[in-house]
Amino acid sequence: MATEIKVPTLGESVTEATIGQWFKKEGDSVQADEPLVELETDKVTIEVPAPSSGKLSSIAVKEGETVEVGALLGLLSEGAGGTAGTVNAGPEQPVERPAAKEAEPAKPVATSPAPATANGPAHTDMPPAPSARKLMEEQNVSADQVSGSGKRGQVLKGDVLSALQNLSSATPASAPAQARAPSPAADEPREQRVKMTKLRQTIARRLKDAQANAAMLTTFNDVDMGAVMELRKQYKDLFEKKHGTRLGFMGFFVKAVCAALKEVPAVNAELDGQDLIYKNYYHIGVAVGTDKGLVVPVVRDAQDLSIAGVEKTISNFGKKARDGQLTMADMQGGTFTISNGGVYGSLMSTPILNAPQSGILGMHRIEERPVVRNGQVVIRPMMYLALSYDHRVIDGKEAVTFLVRIKDAIEDPQRLVLDL
Repeated sequence: MATEIKVPTLGESVTEATIGQWFKKEGDSVQADEPLVELETDKVTIEVPAPSSGKLSSIAVKEGETVEVGALLGLLSEGAGGTAGTVNAGPEQPVERPAAKEAEPAKPVATSPAPATANGPAHTDMPPAPSARKLMEEQNVSADQVSGSGKRGQVLKGDVLSALQNLSSATPASAPAQARAPSPAADEPREQRVKMTKLRQTIARRLKDAQANAAMLTTFNDVDMGAVMELRKQYKDLFEKKHGTRLGFMGFFVKAVCAALKEVPAVNAELDGQDLIYKNYYHIGVAVGTDKGLVVPVVRDAQDLSIAGVEKTISNFGKKARDGQLTMADMQGGTFTISNGGVYGSLMSTPILNAPQSGILGMHRIEERPVVRNGQVVIRPMMYLALSYDHRVIDGKEAVTFLVRIKDAIEDPQRLVLDL
């Protein structure tokens, strides 16, 4: 008897995914819970495990194709009988492509290369994804107005949304986008063209949208890290022995941010049309770099966690990120974000907002610098802090006050213990 392998529920607001790669071929034996196929969504990459042990008798969807939640990915037969490509006498039959992919025929494709439009190539040999086709019909958008970012140029729903945004903002005076000029013959063999993953495409789109849609401004301050470093040096061994995780700096900063957000609630607010939504809870996103791009898992209700609780949560997120096991639930609902470029050696930066949030804190590297204390020039371990914020929501006074409160808490960490 054959077991169906289907696209699992992908998370809130996510209805489709692209087949990244199959880990098994037709005819391969698999064990229960062994990863079979990798799915790429616009938020995260997930692996679909085998529901039981057996043989992968059929693959219904090839790498690069887009599928919706619940679509058939393949069939898993019991035992190890049969060879790849054969038809068994039992209930297994050759699997057809998901019906949703062929519900409507693709629009006619030009027989010669079509010229580029303002959004990219006008045609593709892949039909649009079902959700994209539906949106195109609703908005009366033609195929030559949309450039597909999916595998083999398939048009995805996000492509249609981007095209609609470009069409609404275009003016008669706007010039068409210029195609990339061909590389010199001597350089072309030394170049490598790689298709952006869905995660990388989404990161690029969201960052550009944040720049375009927010009145973004950055304010800076510096903080003397000496007190926290001394506290960490004194207790790090005892902390790790008791809590089973390292004592880093992020726990102090997350707690300092929570205290500052309580005092300056506008930094934790969100703009929704003509309304401001003030959030009386603190879900702090912590940016984590992975080999597939930047992800931002969320420490939920950080105000209720101890420094040890924050450090444990972040440590678990780091492990899940390295193993590719972060879920969308881990990365949804953040109200404020902290980005630590200092781990890569950054001296100063202007972080970009993680929309729809109104603020993001940038941490940087610690370096010894001469500063004046009580009329004397002394060497202290200093770090630059940067707060980027949406000026539509947060006034300059509020932004500066917020950053100063973080500085005060880090330079005198007893404040965090005494809730001052």
